[in-house]
Amino acid sequence: QVQLLESGGGSVQAGGSLMLSCTATRYTYCMAWFRQAPGKEREGVGTVHIGGSTTYADSVKGRFTISRDNAKTSLYLQMNSLKPEDTAMYFCAADSGYRPFCRTDPYDYVYWGQGTQVTVSS
Repeated sequence: QVQLLESGGGSVQAGGSLMLSCTATRYTYCMAWFRQAPGKEREGVGTVHIGGSTTYADSVKGRFTISRDNAKTSLYLQMNSLKPEDTAMYFCAADSGYRPFCRTDPYDYVYWGQGTQVTVSS
């Protein structure tokens, strides 16, 4: 069992920055950030493998950076140049077993945090 706890959400003006953090009770091979805006499906933002490889959604490439700490139990999302369309509830997720690479398919992830709200105003 893995418990995830997110922090760092808030409100910011367009062009601003926020950093989200997620602490896990143990490491897993894949950790990811997802987001969900009202009335929309959950969207994968980015993933990071325990080996260090990362993936990003096209909508955030060049603006967001996902990372893990050396102990592999903390996940971060540095969000720069935020846009109003980035407004959503952001969720941290972790898988449950070995994976050679990570995907932004929510069905790959068994453990989820409670979410943290990010609101970007224009």
